Amino acid sequence: MNFPSFYDPTKVGTLYVPDVAGAIRAGQAAGFGPADEDKKRVVLVLVDAQVDFIHADGALSVPGAVDDTHRTIEWLLSNTGQVTTIVASLDTHVPLQIFYPTWWVDVSGRHPEPFTPITAAEVERGAWMPVEEPEWSRQYVHRLEEQAKKTLMIWPYHTMVGTPGHAITPALYEAVAYHSAARATQPVFLVKGSISRTEHYSILEPEVKVKGEPLGDLNIPLLEMLSTYDLIYVAGQAKSHCVLETVTSLYHYFADHAPEKINRWRFLEDCTSSVAHPGIDFDALADEELEKYRQQGMQMVKSTDPVG
Repeated sequence: MNFPSFYDPTKVGTLYVPDVAGAIRAGQAAGFGPADEDKKRVVLVLVDAQVDFIHADGALSVPGAVDDTHRTIEWLLSNTGQVTTIVASLDTHVPLQIFYPTWWVDVSGRHPEPFTPITAAEVERGAWMPVEEPEWSRQYVHRLEEQAKKTLMIWPYHTMVGTPGHAITPALYEAVAYHSAARATQPVFLVKGSISRTEHYSILEPEVKVKGEPLGDLNIPLLEMLSTYDLIYVAGQAKSHCVLETVTSLYHYFADHAPEKINRWRFLEDCTSSVAHPGIDFDALADEELEKYRQQGMQMVKSTDPVG
């Protein structure tokens, strides 16, 4: 396929000012019909396709993410006429959050290193102590293990709001702008992850609910919006965390409310990769979970497969 002239595959994974005007001009000249006339409605859910996860020098770089993004962009450019809507999430953080080193200290007053797991048992015996919101934090690690079946992980500072690492990677942003102009439709951008007291992997809900916070509970309006589409494609970073948890949220909601719609999901398996950890095989754990959803009807597809 001949891709639009603004797209330079050699720039994928590099930081530059995206040529938004050029992408929009190319979209306006592409000759596609408006998205609101689509008989088959297709939504692409882009999970956290941001500089800090995709670029090799990103704060939480995911191995393979640059190649994933090449394929995602070229899938979108190849299928612009069939994609009705793009929903893109933005992982959004501030310096003091429960999963950052600033929140915890050991008995010597040292903060944990990134990629340190903190268990409820360790917190109970005082091996790790919360600096912020001690009562909530002690309860949180128990609730996380009981409700979300996870151990709290300390992460490097990443996707900090207002920094370059927070931005959608420029080459992909150009493709999103192109699609918007070509199909006369707005992309939907979702901010998540800014609540200091909880992790927020899924774009649809935090790991532990925080009542009273605008983003502290299940995003029912978004789930209801997604349920109106004939096909839901999912891509982004990282497969082992935010992508997997987004699919998990979708599964739990649809299994309860519309199980017959699970076969509308398409997981773009060559457009996402897992976080690398020195002691945990996150990719194998993700594949184990994804296989459960595949058995319930979700289809695993590649970017080279036809839309359908």
